[in-house]
Amino acid sequence: MTIALRVARLGAEADGVCPAEGDHPTIYVPYALDGELVEVSEAGKRGDALIGRIERILEPSPHRVEPVCQHFGICGGCAMQHTDDGGLGWKAGQVASALKAVAPDVLSDAFSTWQSPPAVRRRIDFGLRRSGKTVRVGLHRARSAEIVDIQHCPVIDPSLMELIAALRIVLPTLALLKREGSAVANMTENGIDLLLRTDRLPSVEDRTLLAAFAHQHGLARISWAEGERGRPEVLCQLRDPVITFSGHSITAPPGAFLQASRAAEDAIMAAIEAGLPKKRRKIVELFAGIGTFTLRLKPGMAYEGDEAAVAAVKRAGFGQITRRDLFRQPLQAAELRGVDVVILDPPHAGAAAQCATLAQAKVPRIIYVSCNPHALRRDTTLLAGAGYRLVSASVIDQFLWSTQIETVAVFSL
Repeated sequence: MTIALRVARLGAEADGVCPAEGDHPTIYVPYALDGELVEVSEAGKRGDALIGRIERILEPSPHRVEPVCQHFGICGGCAMQHTDDGGLGWKAGQVASALKAVAPDVLSDAFSTWQSPPAVRRRIDFGLRRSGKTVRVGLHRARSAEIVDIQHCPVIDPSLMELIAALRIVLPTLALLKREGSAVANMTENGIDLLLRTDRLPSVEDRTLLAAFAHQHGLARISWAEGERGRPEVLCQLRDPVITFSGHSITAPPGAFLQASRAAEDAIMAAIEAGLPKKRRKIVELFAGIGTFTLRLKPGMAYEGDEAAVAAVKRAGFGQITRRDLFRQPLQAAELRGVDVVILDPPHAGAAAQCATLAQAKVPRIIYVSCNPHALRRDTTLLAGAGYRLVSASVIDQFLWSTQIETVAVFSL
């Protein structure tokens, strides 16, 4: 049974939203666009709502285009290849909604925007699953634990696609993968840095095979960790996996977080620098990572919770970084006395505890780099309650065609 529905808007996950009407509840329609008339069948439930599967597009949006990837609609990595702006307008709208507490009248066209080109992503986190004598290597299906064995990806750098193809051959020969695992591949200036996270210890033979694999494919380093929380162990290293930030070389820890591309990193950095006041005496950086912005900004003090990241930044020559778990032990108002600017770049969970103390501290300028509009909404509501207003916001679409949204938002009292 099918039903014809008019899409009223795109929701928080970029699905078409068809409001409840008559006998049917709200229906979410993946891969539909705003204003389209679509014929759908029922494909599942989401809370009290239904999920619709498009059977036919009766009236297509003028913004609909042909997706560029053979895996689109199956692989969960991309959600917006079918729209002519790659989803940038939707992302700007999500940011405007997230910032309503501090800027109730803000419109998405007030934001500066930047969008990544295809085929430049330098970092990929992908899944591994053994099935008999083969191993699936790829990304997860949308809202599923199933791994799509991708043969092509228009988003990532071609050298990462070549690595995936090579891993598909070598992984079935290794004992370290019993059933499932994951891998992180970072492109560094000296070759790819690969971290394998699996469910079995590597054998002596595994180590020999992986060393040969690194030589054959020009990898800088291969590391291994047990499961998602294990501490990485270097299995073989041919060269230091070096990343340069503003002329400072840093040897990245295994699996280190990098911005999606060098160009995206530069776009975020430009938005941060544009948000800095002309007169500033003391800058504090929170959630500093491996020094992506630290080594350029040279704040008076930087804080980061990951031990390996802190050690890497210190080795690169910046000593004013302290290891601190800002979720459990956020900087207090007294510690922020005399600080002119706080720059924070928290992980996906945001920084609710830290924003609560920032609101108390009344730091004149806060620059928040966010990768999650839901956390941004929650955290900036705390700032709004303390009298902060929005100065500017930049939407950095470094994750082309996906629903992931990067924002640089600047606030002042």
